[in-house]
Amino acid sequence: MNRGPHAGILAAYRDGVTVICELAAQFTDATWLAATPCNEWRAVDLAGHLRCVADDYHEYLDDAPASRLARLMATGGPADSLARKIARQNAAELAALPDVAGPEHIAAFAESARSYGRRVAQSWDLAHHNYRGTEVTVGAMAGVACAEWHLHAWDLARSLGKDYRPAQPELVLTAWRDGTPQLWPVLAAGWESEDPWHFLLAATGRDPGWSLALECWTRPQSKI
Repeated sequence: MNRGPHAGILAAYRDGVTVICELAAQFTDATWLAATPCNEWRAVDLAGHLRCVADDYHEYLDDAPASRLARLMATGGPADSLARKIARQNAAELAALPDVAGPEHIAAFAESARSYGRRVAQSWDLAHHNYRGTEVTVGAMAGVACAEWHLHAWDLARSLGKDYRPAQPELVLTAWRDGTPQLWPVLAAGWESEDPWHFLLAATGRDPGWSLALECWTRPQSKI
C-alpha cells in the first residue's frame, strides 16, 4: 500500500482490530456473559455487534454515496435522532445473528474489518455521505471505524476488569471528529483542552470511570 496522509489512520485502524482480538482471547465461557459499559450488552453481545458493524461498513461502501446510511444522514436530522435510529438498526441486526459463542463472532468481525481496511485505501477521497452540506469521504468514515474499534476495545477491557488506551488517542479522536459532522460544533467547546481519550469516551456516552465488580465471578454464590 502506498503511504500517504491516511497511513496513520489505517495503522491505528489495524491496531484497533488487533487489540480487540487480543482482548477477546482472554475471555472464558463465564466472562463472555459479563456486563460491559455498553448499556445492557454482555460481552458476547458486544462481539456480535462488532461483527454486524464491520459488515455494515462494507455495505455502506458498496452503496456509497447512496447507501441507507447516506440516505439517513441526508435527512439532516439532529444528532440525537440519528443516534436513536442507528441504535434501533444495531439492535435489530444483533437480534438476527445466529446464537453462537463470542470467539466465533470475533473471528467473523476480524475477517470483515481487515477486509474493509484494505478496501478503503483505494477510494479514500471519494464521497461516502453528506450531512447538512458537509461531505464525509470514505477516508473520514474509515476514521470513524478506527475510533469505533478502539472504543469497543476499551469496552471489552473494562468488562475484563482492565483498562485500555490507544497508543495515539489524539489521532483516534481527530479521525472520529472528521467523520461525525452531525456532532460538531455541539461538542467543540473544550475538546482541545481535555484528555483526548477521556473526551472521546465521554462524547460517545461512556463513563471513563466505569468498572465491573468482579467478585461475582470469584466468590461462592450465596445459598438461599
